[in-house]
Amino acid sequence: MKFSEQWLREWVNPQIDTQELMDQITMAGLEVDGFEPVAGQFSGVIVGEVQSVQPHPDADKLRVCQVSDGTSEVQVVCGAPNVREGMKVPFAVVGAVLPGDFKIKKAKLRGQPSEGMLCSESELGLSENHDGLMELPADAPVGQGVADYLKLNDVTIDVDLTPNRADCLSIKGIAREVGVLNSMLVNSPEIQPVESVHSEVPDIRVEAPAGCPRYLGRILRNVNLQAESPLWMQEKLRRSGIRSIDAAVDVTNYVMLELGQPMHAFDRDEIQGGIVVRMARIGEKLVLLDGQEVELTQGTLVIADHDKPIAIAGVMGGEHSGVSPKTRDLVLESAYFDPITLAGKARHYGLHTDASHRFERGVDYKLAREAMERATRLLMDIVGGEPGEIVEVASDEDIPEDRVVDLRARRLNDVLGMEIDRTTVEEILTRLGLRMEKLLKDGWRVSVPSFRPDISIEEDLIEEVGRIYGYNNLPVTEPTGSLGLRPEQEAVRPVSAIRNFFVDHGYQEAVTYSFVDPKVQQLIDPDRQGIALANPISSDLSVMRTSLWSGLLKTVAYNQNRQQPRIRLFETGLRFLQEGERIDQQPMLAGVVVGSQYPENWANGRRTADFFDVKGDLESLFRLLGIEVHFVGGQHPALHPGQTAELMRDGEHVGWLGTLHPQVQKNLELNGTILMFELFLNSIVTGYVPNFKEISKFPEVRRDLAIIIGSEVAFADVERVARKHAGEQLTALRAFDVYEGESLGEGNRSLALSLFWQHPERTLNEDEVHSLFNGVIDALKEELGATLRS
Repeated sequence: MKFSEQWLREWVNPQIDTQELMDQITMAGLEVDGFEPVAGQFSGVIVGEVQSVQPHPDADKLRVCQVSDGTSEVQVVCGAPNVREGMKVPFAVVGAVLPGDFKIKKAKLRGQPSEGMLCSESELGLSENHDGLMELPADAPVGQGVADYLKLNDVTIDVDLTPNRADCLSIKGIAREVGVLNSMLVNSPEIQPVESVHSEVPDIRVEAPAGCPRYLGRILRNVNLQAESPLWMQEKLRRSGIRSIDAAVDVTNYVMLELGQPMHAFDRDEIQGGIVVRMARIGEKLVLLDGQEVELTQGTLVIADHDKPIAIAGVMGGEHSGVSPKTRDLVLESAYFDPITLAGKARHYGLHTDASHRFERGVDYKLAREAMERATRLLMDIVGGEPGEIVEVASDEDIPEDRVVDLRARRLNDVLGMEIDRTTVEEILTRLGLRMEKLLKDGWRVSVPSFRPDISIEEDLIEEVGRIYGYNNLPVTEPTGSLGLRPEQEAVRPVSAIRNFFVDHGYQEAVTYSFVDPKVQQLIDPDRQGIALANPISSDLSVMRTSLWSGLLKTVAYNQNRQQPRIRLFETGLRFLQEGERIDQQPMLAGVVVGSQYPENWANGRRTADFFDVKGDLESLFRLLGIEVHFVGGQHPALHPGQTAELMRDGEHVGWLGTLHPQVQKNLELNGTILMFELFLNSIVTGYVPNFKEISKFPEVRRDLAIIIGSEVAFADVERVARKHAGEQLTALRAFDVYEGESLGEGNRSLALSLFWQHPERTLNEDEVHSLFNGVIDALKEELGATLRS
């Protein structure tokens, strides 16, 4: 929030300078993000009055003006389109210095002498407006310095508030904090009810009381919106980052900045029937004040008349019902909208307004009437008008209940690390607007005011006492405690070991969003419905991922678009599945490989990585983890048919490996062969505990055989059958040749195996080895239909 220091000091004026004030606010938890002067540095600029305006004899767009500085008249040549006789303007006399070290000298413009310069707002560093001269009020004293007249010895302070401190999104809230910090009273303006002068009231019906528990309306007749807002109001708005528009809008913005209550003004003649607060209906559209037409969605709270929506509640009004210089009668709105109902609605329509910023964080639910009275009085002072009665529609069931929180003295002292006097605690809480409901034996029962929705538990009260007492005043104590070693299962490998493995094998770790584009996820995992976010950052990040591939493939596209041909990425993270009412969060490991197997150099060439390269990486990982995983042909909607392997461990599915499906790859506009894998982390991190085994001193025996089997038989099945019948002394089994050809017959292939036996305590004899070898051959014939190749 931006605010003027001078405006704040009208409410509370501690005897400290600007820097001390900002430091004080920051240490109280309201971080000052920056500050800047409200105007550029200039000197020699006074209030001048234009006495006469004559056309320039040699230039159509220039005017020759006689300007009074309060003591004499001088001639000034001016090109501003709005210069006219009798107006008062900032006048830079000869010798003045404007922002940017621009010095004013006597000059001749197209033959006419000019002694000074009439200034626009941009030339004084007040704003970017350079369309014409800055017009000062008619009662501005001629000859007085503009800096003194406008009180430009001021700075705009920008406070970066956390979402829970909505109470400080106003001058009133900031002043309350500063008053507490300096033990000073706050000089808030006295707001008296405005008496009605006519009986006309707006017809208000609230059909969605949960979204709008309180709605106030008032009719103000016979206003003159051609009247300008006073300069003091325009300046306070400008210094708070809001430009002046017209009196009605300026007043509602002013009240919002002053008290923290967003308001809106409707043109009564554009409201058909009355006001209805309801949820939007399918197909309804609304043209907003910024000219943007939006199609309203269900779940959006709207303000409507009896025919159509006229505003998005708490966000922005509609163009059709907005006020204009021709407006004669106003309908003022002041309401409390439920923060949960409004959360994310502005962002859904690509908007972010001062009103939505406040309502989403929580506005004081008791403030609406006070703000209505304040706005009514200000409008009557500026544009006149005849006020009617205030109509209030409220739902007691939906208005937040007043909260009472107990604070224990011992708990307070334990958390803060020191004992704070009870009187000091009571004074701090009272100044913050909290009321001591009851003094307890061991503490206090505190009634929380309606403007502090962030206080709900004992720790919130402790935080309030701590920050006001001063964090710098709290003792510095080092935490002590005994930290025992946690037992770890030796068979369970840490995830860090897996990360290190992939980094050592040339992969780079990626960290992608847990929320992804629903269109991309539908391509990758069409059988699962992603969990939709209630308040997404954007439409392409609106569902929780059911696979890590969604984020990794987006990262591949990002890198390929930046001419990166070789990509090797892995990621560990959670995927999110809806299991009835429960959300199942499953730790996953995923990776993607695109491009050459090795970095290009004189020795490696440019061989593209293939399925077996990635399969080899995974097999190396499984050996590191001490687990046995089998690769079985499978089908996955995101992977290429015939180039997909399902990973199985002890008969349980643990993951996938394969090549990205061509249609998915085309839809995602990716290039090259894209290899991917995804594994369940919890299913692979537990392996065996290494045991010492003495190396045998006895000779190893090797036997080779070549068999002919069907091409559809996987090597894993051959290995399984051979190991099962080879006996306990089998130490290794390797395939050293694979051959397919016409001589073997269609659908057959030759597989050559080496089997190794070694006994730990003696030398195996020929009969033992021959018996085991023949047992393997017989089993392969019987179980897999293999034949010996001659």
